[in-house]
Amino acid sequence: EDEKAFQDISKHTFFNTNNLWVDLVALKSIFEKHGGSIPLPVMKNAKTVDPRDKASTPVLQLETAMGAAISCFDGATAVVVPRERFAPVKTTSDLLALRSDAYCVTDDFRITLAVERRGVPPTIKLDGRYKFVDALEKLIPDGAPSLLGCKSLVVEGEVVFAKCVVF
Repeated sequence: EDEKAFQDISKHTFFNTNNLWVDLVALKSIFEKHGGSIPLPVMKNAKTVDPRDKASTPVLQLETAMGAAISCFDGATAVVVPRERFAPVKTTSDLLALRSDAYCVTDDFRITLAVERRGVPPTIKLDGRYKFVDALEKLIPDGAPSLLGCKSLVVEGEVVFAKCVVF
């Protein structure tokens, strides 16, 4: 509900990477104990059939949070992955940053934040019209702008970046 507070990394120093490593013997035991399933709470999310059209048929998406599964495993623990090894991409704003020169691909094919960024990714906020990847592609038809030296970028309204733009 309070997205700004949730994104405060001084308050929330850890970020869920949505990765689970499971002991298969323990998993088998949980399945056997609960008749072939894991007892997880079900969340419902109101959506529309076509996420681009708010007037399309409303539906309910039922899902479980796999992170809640850790409560079923005795002795479960978190694995701390350093930020330089994890670049979350949940939005097209994140994807734009990742496609820019703020990130680089190492010789062993890992995507890492450029050294010049000193461990801090750029803060990108794209207008809602760029929520989907095809709209992002229209924003950057000749490739992502240079964000190596950019602290923050806000894009509002209909924009098209020219080739070789530097922020």
